[in-house]
Amino acid sequence: MENNLLETGAAALLFAVVFLVGGRVRPLRAAGAGRRSVISFSAGISAAYVFVHLLPELAGVRRVLTSAAPVELPHEGAAIYFVAMIGFLSFYGLEHLRAHLHVSSAAGEGARAGEIGPEFYVHTGGFAAYVWLASYLLLHNLEESPRETALYAGALAVHFLTVEHSLHAEHGAAYLRIGRWVLAGMALAGWTAGLMFTLPHVVIALLVAFISGAVVMNSAIMELPSEKDGRFLPFLAGALLYGVILLPLG
Repeated sequence: MENNLLETGAAALLFAVVFLVGGRVRPLRAAGAGRRSVISFSAGISAAYVFVHLLPELAGVRRVLTSAAPVELPHEGAAIYFVAMIGFLSFYGLEHLRAHLHVSSAAGEGARAGEIGPEFYVHTGGFAAYVWLASYLLLHNLEESPRETALYAGALAVHFLTVEHSLHAEHGAAYLRIGRWVLAGMALAGWTAGLMFTLPHVVIALLVAFISGAVVMNSAIMELPSEKDGRFLPFLAGALLYGVILLPLG
């Protein structure tokens, strides 16, 4: 248990550091890779983790849900995939709400240069909950072996690098002044909450399914639209490389 606390605590701290200094770090600079290429490479890693590891894990999550539920579930817990879709749709909806609020705020009579609009608070609040949940699951994932913790923490850390880049690009000074501190704090708060209480296995299974869908949606939102200026080859390289690493691990 003590080793698990050290590993997961270090992972939560890594999540916080990504938000606090991720914009200042230039990994792979020696190899001649620009920041946008690194972000695309990281997004590829996130995609590989989802498709090669996380989505197949939903079959195991479904079994946990079926066995832990106090009543017999219809369709043997197939609703777990519906919950993953809810996670997907939630962040798709959040992105549309952010865009709508941004347009409304910009068109409003009271809009002023440098003023923080409601879209910032909605966007940051949604991702704060996302980071909190991901950090909570460090301690209470369904598979808590050191290998599983390392895979989860590594994939989420690079995923949060893409989140950091997207929020910084979208909100600029407001993100640097407020947003990054909120997200870093939520990374540590989620892990601390994991120390303080344990949710029932049924709820954990549903949360794992929800975050699976959310990771898929956020990876797509932050990498695929043309205005995000994604880099296909780094994305492809990250996905294939991490996919090949994950494949024999099952």
